[in-house]
Order: sequence, then structure tokens, then C-alpha cells
Amino acid sequence: MTVLEAPLMMEFGIKAFLFMLIAILCIKTKITTVPLYIIAGLLVSNLMTEVGILHGVAEVGIVLLFFLLGLEYPLDKMFSIARRISFGGTLDVILNMGVTVGIVLLFGFELQTAILIGGVTYASSSSITLKMLEEKKRLANPESDYMIALLIFEDIVAPLLVTFITVLHLEEEFTLAFTGSLLLRVILMLVLAVLLSKYVFRRFRDYLNQYMNNDDIIVLFAVAAALGFSGLALYLELSELLGAFLAGVMLAELRQTETIEDLVMPIRQVTLPFFFLWFGTSISVGEGIFALPLMVILLLWAILGKIIVGYIGGQFFGLAPRFALRAGISMVQRGEFSVVIAAVAVPAIRSFSGLYILISAFIGMLFFNKAVDWSVFGTQKIEMLKAKIKREKDI
Repeated sequence: MTVLEAPLMMEFGIKAFLFMLIAILCIKTKITTVPLYIIAGLLVSNLMTEVGILHGVAEVGIVLLFFLLGLEYPLDKMFSIARRISFGGTLDVILNMGVTVGIVLLFGFELQTAILIGGVTYASSSSITLKMLEEKKRLANPESDYMIALLIFEDIVAPLLVTFITVLHLEEEFTLAFTGSLLLRVILMLVLAVLLSKYVFRRFRDYLNQYMNNDDIIVLFAVAAALGFSGLALYLELSELLGAFLAGVMLAELRQTETIEDLVMPIRQVTLPFFFLWFGTSISVGEGIFALPLMVILLLWAILGKIIVGYIGGQFFGLAPRFALRAGISMVQRGEFSVVIAAVAVPAIRSFSGLYILISAFIGMLFFNKAVDWSVFGTQKIEMLKAKIKREKDI
């Protein structure tokens, strides 16, 4: 055994201790853990000896993340939220993914790469945004309902997006046959989940719940459902994260959400940091800056795109202009879903995406802290501009 090698249990114990130190640092500095876990992986990548096993643990963590996410959205709630936020959510997809795809294509990249980078730039970080809403005591503010609804819309879109990008990444070219085959498999998974939700978990809820009064049974059943449905998705050559999300949606019909969360959450809390650490180990800073002008443009659009979605979509949602602008300024940060999508890329694009995620996360936290002041100033400027345009038209 060389100096850099250690027993597997010791290596995992050291990593867990590292996660604890990062968590303490985050409490002291009021920075969320996701970007710091990635940076830790970047710093210790040369010391890793069991990257394959690390990735296995990381996969369990990210599967449980999407499972617990789906658990929050029984079918009725999911459709209700989608209808309410449909305009802002659709605008978000068009601007923060669609426009990005166009920008990347203009730089000469192929369509698969453009779609992948568009996926990376799409969703705001739920963990960073919600954590900062709570820490800054803004959960009661008028814009928080719109922000949370938009995050939920992104949460619902994310599993489908991850599936599409993952399968597209494995294909040599984007064809009509590929699109048709993918849609059929996704529809099959969705139909199966809806049928099981309505005709098994909902109809036999009382019967199933009489066996769900034991913690051992609950946690084993939940993990079995998450991993089993994830495996089914992989069998259909889809993303395991879509399967995990749908497993959560199905189990939500048991109305045991709080109990299942309490039991599964500790497993997720232990395994999920390994995913972000593993992602950090896959980033090479040198490879990540191969297209610096594109990086700068995408970071600028990361700011502008979210501000537009906040300002226009927020007013459509019913917010006053100042609160709508504040919502947009507060949602610049990218995080966990961007990491999930970036993880399937080739090394150079993964490194590029990783640096983008880290920079946008820190920019987003800065913008969030300044959102209240900047929204007042920005609204005044917009009103002045509107007044000037109106005067010119009247002349």
C-alpha cells in the first residue's frame, strides 16, 4: 500500500469528515454547500483512489434527491402548479435554454453540445435559492410565491430534460427516429407511473398503509421503489433520474410523505455530497476555459435571461413590477440540476460547464444579496424609460 492509498472505509470516512467541515464553513460564511463540495472535489481530485466506487455512491445520492423531489408532487398538485406557472415556466425554457442553444450554435458547436450546454444554463439552483430566501427572511415577501412556483416548474421539467440530454448524448446524431423512440419510451414510463399512482397506490392506499407503520418497512420500501423504478428507466435506455422522480410521484399517493422523507433524507444527506465531490474531480480548469468568449456571453445571459423571466413572468403571475424584478435578480444562480446535466458531457464540455456553474452560483448569491436595492433602482429606471418612450410617441 503506497502513501496515497488507504483502506476504502478510511477514505470514505475522511470524505465524510471533509463534508462536515464544509458544512460548518457554510454555516459560518452563510454560503450554500453545493459549490464548495464541487471546489473540494476539484482540489482533491489527484488524491482520489476509488473514483469508480465514489461514483456508485454518488449515483445513489442523486437518485434519492430526485425521488424525494417527486415525493413532493402528487399528480393533482403537479398539474395544478404547472397550469399556474405555465407562462413564466415556458418563458424560462425559451430564454434560458432555447436562446442559449442558439448562442452556442453560433459559436460553431454541434447541436448535441449546444443542447447539453443549454440544459446546464436552464434551471436556477433550488437549494441555493431556498436557502437564501430563508436566511434573508424573504419567504414572506410577495415575490417568494412566484420564485418557488418557478423552481417547482423547473423541478418538474428537469427529469425530462435530463433524460432527453442523457439519451441524446449516447446517440451519434439527432434524427427523427431517435426523437420518436425517445418520446415513446418516456410516454411509456409516464403512463405506467400514472396508472400505478391512480389504480394501485391511490386505490389501495389504506391497505398498503397498514403495513407502513414500521420504520424498517417504510425505508426499505421507499428505497426499493426509488432504485427499482430507476433501474426500469435504465432498462428502457432512459435516465435513472426520471425513474426516481416518478417513483416519488407514485409514493406521494400514499400520503406518507413526511414519514418517508424523515427516514430517507439521512441516507440522501450522506450520499448526495459524494455526487458533487465526484463532479468536482472531473473538472479540469485548463480544459474549462477553451472557449472564454462563449463563457463570458453565457454568464451575461445567465443574468439577463433570469431577470427577464422574473420581470415579465412575475407580472403575468400577478406581481407588481418592483417585486417581479426582485424575483428575477434573485434567481441567477445555477446549481444541482446543472451539475446533473453537465455530468454526462465529454471532459472538455464538463469542465467548461463546471466552471460556468461555479461562477454563476457565486454571482447569483451576490445578486440575491443586492436584489432588494437593485430592484428599486431598476424599477425607477424602467418607469423613466417608459415615460420617455411615451412622450416621444405623443410628439
